[in-house]
Amino acid sequence: MRSRVTDRLRRAARALVCRRRSEDGQFLAMTVVFMTMFLALAGLVADGGRYLDARQAAAAEAQQAARAGASALDVSQLYAGNVALDPDSAVTTAENYMDSAGQPGTAWVVGNTVYAEISYRQATQLLGIIGVDSLQITVTQSATDVVGTNPGG
Repeated sequence: MRSRVTDRLRRAARALVCRRRSEDGQFLAMTVVFMTMFLALAGLVADGGRYLDARQAAAAEAQQAARAGASALDVSQLYAGNVALDPDSAVTTAENYMDSAGQPGTAWVVGNTVYAEISYRQATQLLGIIGVDSLQITVTQSATDVVGTNPGG
């Protein structure tokens, strides 16, 4: 009788030891998962901030390029007493401005409005951990040649 009780106790002890051994790697797995999540969150904060700054800078450059293009007036129309854009000159002026600012882009004219678009991919620093290597930045701004304003009074 004593050996039966002893055998049962030994089996129960072995079962407890086996159960504990099967849980040994769970802490490591949870640590890896939580560290990956933490780094992804840090990447969203850091790379997201860089993205917003780059987008704002690109928007300012595109706006200035559109304004520069809108100032390209057609000289022959001025001699005739009309104020009108020279579309080819406006596009060239806007694109040259974007090139000199360091972000080449495209420009086009519709009526008296000049549109400037800057588009590029910005590399990420931390989001590469979860497979996001770059973020797309695309900004379009416009400026219209306003006829009839008199800044002097």
